Amino acid sequence: MGMMKRTMRPLFSVLLLIAVAATLAVRITLRYSSIELKNEYPFAGKVKKPVLNETLLKYASIDIGEPRLKKEVEELLEGNFRGHNRHRSFLSSGKYRMDTRPRTARGVSVQLRSPEFYRLWQRFRRNLQDWFRNRKLPKDVMVDLVSTVKVPIDRHNGKVGSEERYKSCAVVGNSGILLKSVYGELIDSHEAVIRLNNARTGGFEHRVGSKTTLSFVNSNILHLCARREGCFCHPYGLNVALVMYICQPVHFLDYMVCNSSHKAPLIVTDTRFDMLCARIVKYYSSKRFVEGTGKPLQEWAPAHDGANFHYSSGLQAIMLALGVCENVSIFGFGKSASAKHHYHTNQRAELKLHDYEAEYDFYRDLVERPQVIPFISEKFKFPLVSIYQ
Repeated sequence: MGMMKRTMRPLFSVLLLIAVAATLAVRITLRYSSIELKNEYPFAGKVKKPVLNETLLKYASIDIGEPRLKKEVEELLEGNFRGHNRHRSFLSSGKYRMDTRPRTARGVSVQLRSPEFYRLWQRFRRNLQDWFRNRKLPKDVMVDLVSTVKVPIDRHNGKVGSEERYKSCAVVGNSGILLKSVYGELIDSHEAVIRLNNARTGGFEHRVGSKTTLSFVNSNILHLCARREGCFCHPYGLNVALVMYICQPVHFLDYMVCNSSHKAPLIVTDTRFDMLCARIVKYYSSKRFVEGTGKPLQEWAPAHDGANFHYSSGLQAIMLALGVCENVSIFGFGKSASAKHHYHTNQRAELKLHDYEAEYDFYRDLVERPQVIPFISEKFKFPLVSIYQ
């Protein structure tokens, strides 16, 4: 029995040493795993910008629809409006009529253009040329948003156009999930409120608020406004500024006509800013596609109708807020199976040319780890972002 005890003691000591060593190894592993997780998802402090996927960056920088757009612009600059029947109708009557076709004594048709159209045409060509020529991506386009957007609005409102951002901004999306919330008072408490595509607030004030500082629209909305008498496009009041991005080059005609009727600024976004938004969304969409499906990157375009793929108005409105606000609160972005697509309409289906899930990934990064967002200049300081759902 004594011999057995002496034999067990060294064996017990060896097992104890093994257990202690294993415990230390686990603790060390957990410690370094925790450090890696913290570095990957930092929430505060200055962090080193991560290395992004170069393949995805290059792919996101390629605009598949560029050749088609170039051809369309060239046709418009030459006066070819084929395929733009609505604008042909818009320019076929009234003071801006594009042409009349009287006949000579010999019965030969002659094209005549009104003086008003000629002046409109010259402005249209100049704006369209500048817009298309600027389709390149400077690194500091986000830094310029205060001077190109906020300062003109401040000047219109009688304020000295400072280079300071708004202290706080609410970007109000149009999702039907807003019908399940009561954010009206909170939204109106922000210094600036940005609304989308003329979504009405009447009857929904307790949910979406009533204050509007800036109305952000796509040019399809302005095209509809151009049909109305006086080009009426002011659901939030005549003095609310309108900021618009161009969906189709021909919509510059609507801008030319409507700009003169607007008392408040009607600002067209810099095409370089548009391209930044397009690249960011394509990066997130292609990343989500590759990681989620396991398919090769080349299959992204057929799956997302690459030539027509586009960011949503809501995403660009948020991007605008990032540039002109110190604190950004996001409302009405997201979806649920029981909610309508828009709180103010009966639309339920989503537009297929957008990848909303990829955009939601982008919004989460804005809140949790903005340093991983590609194509943004290191000079740009991200504001604090909060999402309310």
